[in-house]
Amino acid sequence: MQTLSLTKDAEMETKTAEQSSLDYKNAMSQLAGAVNIVTTDGPEGRAGFAATAVCSVSDNPPTLLVCLNRNSSAYKYVTANGVLCVNTLAAGQQDLSALFGGKTPMDVRFSAGEWTTHETGSPLLSGALASFDCRIRTVHDGGTHDILICDVVESIVSDEDEALVYFRRSYRQI
Repeated sequence: MQTLSLTKDAEMETKTAEQSSLDYKNAMSQLAGAVNIVTTDGPEGRAGFAATAVCSVSDNPPTLLVCLNRNSSAYKYVTANGVLCVNTLAAGQQDLSALFGGKTPMDVRFSAGEWTTHETGSPLLSGALASFDCRIRTVHDGGTHDILICDVVESIVSDEDEALVYFRRSYRQI
């Protein structure tokens, strides 16, 4: 037994950080995730990005978390404004995800879709499956990302009945 353990440890030590990261990304691609457009508006300006790293934390009080890459073009806007809206995309809205997930200028991103606002002033996407208007409560270090713990001040649900998910590096509708 000890020999197998030492052999396994030796194999693990020879794996590069780059290979470990690639292995992790490949494994994570096996997890289906809802596709969201996270938006903000306030003194710093309006911005938005596409994300699958959104998760419910609690229903009492309503709380969710959003993971935001520190290298994201939306990072300074979201963190400075202190508010955001998670817009969960419905089936057929993958073009918006591609627009918000790329290097498209912020003003061009918002030229697509119809946007309104509620309590926080963050843009809410008309036709989204659900929207969660939030205030950022705390920010935690998550390596390359910040983990934003957000208080949901309003939840809006649409009549859409099909969701857009991302699985194995492509969009799916369920």
